[in-house]
Amino acid sequence: MKTLIPVTLSFVLLLSACGMLPGGQPEPTAVALPTAVPTTEIQTNPTSQPASGQQGDERTSLADGMVQVYLPGGRFQMGGLDADAQQDEKPPHFVTLGPYWMDKHEVTNGMYQLCVDAGACQPPRDFKSQNRTSYFGNSEFADFPVVFVSWLDAKAYCEWAGRRLPTEAEWEFAARGNGDYRRFPWGDDSPTMTTANYDSIVRDTTRVGSYPSGASPFGLLDMAGNVWEWVADYYDANYYSQSGDQNPAGPVAAGVNGPRRVLRGGSWFDNFKELRVSNRGFSMAPDPTKDSRSEAYLGEANARVGFRCAAPGE
Repeated sequence: MKTLIPVTLSFVLLLSACGMLPGGQPEPTAVALPTAVPTTEIQTNPTSQPASGQQGDERTSLADGMVQVYLPGGRFQMGGLDADAQQDEKPPHFVTLGPYWMDKHEVTNGMYQLCVDAGACQPPRDFKSQNRTSYFGNSEFADFPVVFVSWLDAKAYCEWAGRRLPTEAEWEFAARGNGDYRRFPWGDDSPTMTTANYDSIVRDTTRVGSYPSGASPFGLLDMAGNVWEWVADYYDANYYSQSGDQNPAGPVAAGVNGPRRVLRGGSWFDNFKELRVSNRGFSMAPDPTKDSRSEAYLGEANARVGFRCAAPGE
């Protein structure tokens, strides 16, 4: 397990105008993205979208233009299954999930701006990224993942968009696949510069969908690297020993260490071990019992954490 703290690296982003990464390596080819502006009037909790589907079906959110992918659910083995598994990933256990929809990629700056403009979301804690002084609100980075958002910010956004944060089990199933024991979303091979943004190679976030070779079995993008992703569950290092096997939603309350919430997927900063589909991170969610002027009250938010949403299916 690991807790996240703000990064104080002084790296400078070294991408060149010709699209090369540090070391002279070409950038991976990004997938086409929809414009982060709804084509119809913004609706909260839209009801006109299909709730059922077949594995891999896609639909587009009426609220923010996000493409969502249909996951049929099923029974899978959750938890650490490889030599790098940490104690909080054990024991591996079977879980059965119902069908649901999952955002194809992380929520972007442009999408989050829609929620801020609607008055339903607070702006990010900071408008910069790790090495960019102008990030949120800058059209150049509209298709990059929003960062400096707390767990409560992520929850508010998903609710505004008619969705919700995924559970930890839903997140892992979406990354691993049904009946599959892979280490990473794309398989067992260690990450490379064509499958994920990791290990400070780029030293900051990249445009969502930039690593199609790293897609999960369901076609979901950026489930390893780029930014850690908030999920709904409270964090408990020992939860897997007591988890239910039907649609588990995590501990019912915060533990003695406060309202820690689970993070998944690793970030642009983290090494390959953090990108494994079973790896668990955590950070502090807002704590209303604390002094309203303190970070504990607001919850943690930094340049390595973003989120994606989910929705129930039929």
